[in-house]
Amino acid sequence: MASQESQSDLTEVDPQDVRDQSRDEGVRRVSRKVIGVISVVVIAIVIATLLFVINSSTAILAVGESTPPLNEEQTESVQADQIFLEMEDLPAYSMKTSATSIRRQSDLHTELPNRPRLAVIKYLVQEGDSLFEIAETFALKPETVLWGNWITLDQDPHTLKPGQELDIPPVDGVLHAWSEGESLDAVADFFYVDTEDIIDWPGNHIEPNIDRATPPLEEGALLMIPDGRRDLPSWQMVSITRSNPAAASILGPGSCGSIYSGPVGAGVFEWPTSSTWLSGYPYIPGIHEATDIGGSIGNAIYAADTGVIVYAGWNNYGYGNVIVIDHGNGWQTLYAHLNSIYFGCGQAVFQGNKIGSMGVSGNSSGPHLHFEMRSDIWGRVNPGNYLP
Repeated sequence: MASQESQSDLTEVDPQDVRDQSRDEGVRRVSRKVIGVISVVVIAIVIATLLFVINSSTAILAVGESTPPLNEEQTESVQADQIFLEMEDLPAYSMKTSATSIRRQSDLHTELPNRPRLAVIKYLVQEGDSLFEIAETFALKPETVLWGNWITLDQDPHTLKPGQELDIPPVDGVLHAWSEGESLDAVADFFYVDTEDIIDWPGNHIEPNIDRATPPLEEGALLMIPDGRRDLPSWQMVSITRSNPAAASILGPGSCGSIYSGPVGAGVFEWPTSSTWLSGYPYIPGIHEATDIGGSIGNAIYAADTGVIVYAGWNNYGYGNVIVIDHGNGWQTLYAHLNSIYFGCGQAVFQGNKIGSMGVSGNSSGPHLHFEMRSDIWGRVNPGNYLP
């Protein structure tokens, strides 16, 4: 009976149930494996994240102040993770000095670059001014001031007087008033420069492609001729000799019209007046080719060497009363601004003769002798090189 019941129980097991149980067991085994793999991956991610956070924190502490500022997303992330740095977390700051370091030097002065003056300016002559002092004030050569006021000063620095208004050029050279009918090439040749020197000077405001033959310049416009120069006035270039004293007729009524002969000088010159101090203008080639000797009205004027009088009287170009002696050996001497004249045309004079007296005739700012020496070979020379 028992055996039958056992058989009955075995018989009652459903095969489908067995299959279902086997399947469920397989699913459970696969699930356990998947969960194991996921767990390993999660643990690896957590470990990697922790390592990244630790490394990032270490890098932040090491970089310190050199770390660039965080953007908004990074700031939110840091705030979310509650990562804060206190001052005590930062490394101590220390200034490093080096012998090769460059320090900024404190300087309270500002130096402005020098810029050339381009414009012509006006100057009103004051009492006591001289051409040389005015030129020095504006860092120019005296001849530049004279050449820039050729008409105003009547080609002679002795005509300078208080109240005159002078044009002061910006640089050394010649200031030229443009006249209708002139050409740029002709003006450049006259003043011994290249045409480009005139065109290129920025103060002239001349276009590079201008018509040089008939430039559209206004009558009277002032042109700066940098480094230009003038020839001596024609009246100063006249050589007055005993063979042709009439050549001086352009100078004034003191000219002598006859040809004279007489004694010849030795070519050795003596001091021409009783005073010995220099005044006024020194010898400057092309502007004042003479020596001015100061003194008092009436001081004696002597013949520097033996010769013949070839000019005696008034000079129309600012020299006043003038005597010229031709020494017959290629030399002539001139004595200007005299108060009185003691010899006339054609008379012979000998070295040391009193030929006149010192004065202020003509364009003279005070009593002095304007003394010139002219050589047929060298022209008007510096008397200081020949007088004792």
